[in-house]
Amino acid sequence: MAANGRSALETDQLRAAGDRIESLIEASAAGGPGARTRAEDLVACVSTLYGAGLARMLEILDEAGRLDPATMDAMADDELVSGLLLVHDLHPYDVQTRIRRALDSVRPYLGTHGGDVELLGIDEQGVVRLRLLGSCDGCPSSSVTLELAVTGAVQAAAPEMTAIEVAAPAAKPVGGVIALDALRSRIDRGPTAGADWIEAAELSELAPGQLAGFELRGSTICACRIGNDVFCFHDRCGHCGQSLAGSALERRLGEATGSGVLRCALCRAHFDVGRAGAGLDDPAEHLEPLPVLLRDGVLSVAVPSAAAGLLATPTAAAT
Repeated sequence: MAANGRSALETDQLRAAGDRIESLIEASAAGGPGARTRAEDLVACVSTLYGAGLARMLEILDEAGRLDPATMDAMADDELVSGLLLVHDLHPYDVQTRIRRALDSVRPYLGTHGGDVELLGIDEQGVVRLRLLGSCDGCPSSSVTLELAVTGAVQAAAPEMTAIEVAAPAAKPVGGVIALDALRSRIDRGPTAGADWIEAAELSELAPGQLAGFELRGSTICACRIGNDVFCFHDRCGHCGQSLAGSALERRLGEATGSGVLRCALCRAHFDVGRAGAGLDDPAEHLEPLPVLLRDGVLSVAVPSAAAGLLATPTAAAT
């Protein structure tokens, strides 16, 4: 069950409802431009009606003294409610506050890579400017991984922004302006920076110190839990390049068993899970991390678009 009381199944059903509306509008086009216009007008009228109802609900809460910070936080943290409020220009927080809250939500993940993020500003054209701070030593893919997590969080919080510019640390520039999709309901997530955020509720079932493989469409990820944190990597050893099947988590000196060292079953190379898979035997070697975030109460992993489609059954990639 999601943290806000809505299950992953219910979220999928809501997303499917949005897709159904779009398909019905497209189908109406077969009746000619006039039919499509009438269908769009109908959707607009229904949206206006529900928007007025939402506005009145907020007024009632405010008049009753119930629109307190805790209530506003709860609404802002629920993807469905927050998305509806954004569409109707009723969101309780301005865009800068929403972006700052989104960045705060990913900071714990960034910290596992030795990084952080700074909001530089938002210009009049709706371009969000960010700067990544720090990176994981010995892990060239770390900046790309952090950028993916940051842009995904900002896009979900402020879909009306036109673009996101992410500047990497000065020594390791990462170029590019990442264009955002048009404003849509936040329950309908689109590709983010060349990857899809895939809900993976199965990851929450990992026990502390457990390592397991999960099938993707055309690839496999290796996932593990260290304490309360879940980490995911491509199923490829940074030393021998082979699958991590049969690999194990070992304890670090002076720490509890399963504290965060992944040992490849084939070449026995060691990698620091908590530092984005940095090589412990050779700093030039590393695992390839995949961002994992709690999105709408469900653990989700960012995977390349071509590999989207996480299957529910764990594989033998790791045990």
